[in-house]
Amino acid sequence: MPELKPWQKTWQRVRGQLGQLPKPPAPKIPAVLRTPAKLKTWQLTVGAATVGVAVAAGAVAAAGPWDSSGQRTAERDWAASQEAGGGADHGGRTSGRAPAAAPSAPSVLRGLGAPLGSVHGGSAPAPDGKALAGVLDPLLKDKALGPERSGVVIDAGTGRRVYGKGGGDALTPASTTKIATAVAALTSAGADHRITTKAVIEPDSKDVVLVGGGDPTLTARKDGPYADSAASLRDLAQDTARALKDRGADKVNLSYDTSLYSGEQQHPIGPNENLTLVSALMADEGRLDDSSSGPAPRSGDPAGDAAKKFAELLKEEGIDAGTGTGDKEKKTPGPSKASERAESLAKVESPPLSALVERMLTHSDNDIAEALARQTALAAKEPVSFDGAGRAIDAQLKKARLPLAGTKFADGSGLDRADRSSAELLAALLARAADPAHPELRSVVTGLPVAGFTGTLVDRYPKDAPGTGVVRAKTGTLTGVNTLAGTVVDTDGRLLVFAFMTTGTTDPKAAQAALDRMASGVAKCGCR
Repeated sequence: MPELKPWQKTWQRVRGQLGQLPKPPAPKIPAVLRTPAKLKTWQLTVGAATVGVAVAAGAVAAAGPWDSSGQRTAERDWAASQEAGGGADHGGRTSGRAPAAAPSAPSVLRGLGAPLGSVHGGSAPAPDGKALAGVLDPLLKDKALGPERSGVVIDAGTGRRVYGKGGGDALTPASTTKIATAVAALTSAGADHRITTKAVIEPDSKDVVLVGGGDPTLTARKDGPYADSAASLRDLAQDTARALKDRGADKVNLSYDTSLYSGEQQHPIGPNENLTLVSALMADEGRLDDSSSGPAPRSGDPAGDAAKKFAELLKEEGIDAGTGTGDKEKKTPGPSKASERAESLAKVESPPLSALVERMLTHSDNDIAEALARQTALAAKEPVSFDGAGRAIDAQLKKARLPLAGTKFADGSGLDRADRSSAELLAALLARAADPAHPELRSVVTGLPVAGFTGTLVDRYPKDAPGTGVVRAKTGTLTGVNTLAGTVVDTDGRLLVFAFMTTGTTDPKAAQAALDRMASGVAKCGCR
């Protein structure tokens, strides 16, 4: 029997899980979409799951019917059994081989009735602009929104703008900047690109160097949400120890190399629990607790701490990394730079960028965002710094002929208030990602938090809100700044993308609720 490919192994495992779940009643999607206020729990999970693990493996082209969110009906029920913080495929254990090409799963548009192989369109009618304006204009005037506000809605099937107010105004985007970072990284470095962390040894010496490649998801943990999918510092230590023993070495001098990055490590906002120092080497994002997302106390020396942990793991494998024992003064690994002549001992690779993009968008992960910005800079041969990454993102989006008037990328995460973007750009980025002609951008759509179910939208939408389960959107929040940009399926089953922005708000919860009502307004509007 021929060896199964990685995606086949994944699909077998998922199919086994699906087979243990109760079968739902056959869904009638058009009727469901026309009565969003009466959606049942299993129907709401249509939006709560991503295209699914099997889709990420590229195995669903012939795997059964698709519902209006582009998700297979069987996977909907699998997703319902998962915890609310999930809902996106953030990668699985790699095969250890060279990464396969990025999955080209069918677009969400397939679920809207578009004929197989068509580039645009679907059977559901497109909304009328005047009717949609009648719904959104009053909501955009909500007093909870700041003095600067804008909104754009694009029909994903045709790429035509069906609503726009102040869409070209460059405002502070906050974390919706991550959408631009994701598109730039995926189109420059590639959706299947993996980030390597390695251990090398200098020739004719016992000098071992831990070389950071910029993987923000490298983990030293045995357990946790991403322990089985992220590159493991423990695995790297085991493989390094094995290679050293093969060389007859049981004692080495360990140092670490972060020279891949240049410029300031500290983000302009200063020390902050939302982001550690930006370094080419870190483990578990420099978190000093057991969290995997959200704010947390951070290390003041993430690279040094990762190297110290690596030394401890080597010691567990019988390799003295020169950290000192007994009465000797304890020595911790210091910084260095591996020479071009250094020989590889072992390496580990991150999940593909497509999986990192999903994780970044679902949890609004700032560490991953800044790392992806620097992967874009590397691909563009720009300095791997805040400035270089900003130029690289801008240049990459300019190549794609996206609307960049007034845009500024001061960072990759959106924490910098100097960032500028327009609702027109955010909507255009999402429309591009939803286009079946760009499967390399699929993870931008599947990584978006789902209203009322996952990520940063898990607590935002009431259970009976029309947008619950059918709005997928990236949030953006700074003091006085609130943004929301994503996709929604309206009551006619048409996929729309939207971007709503406001600055100068004084009540963040009220502003968020106002933006959520706008997205829900699009969801419940047939608008013909």
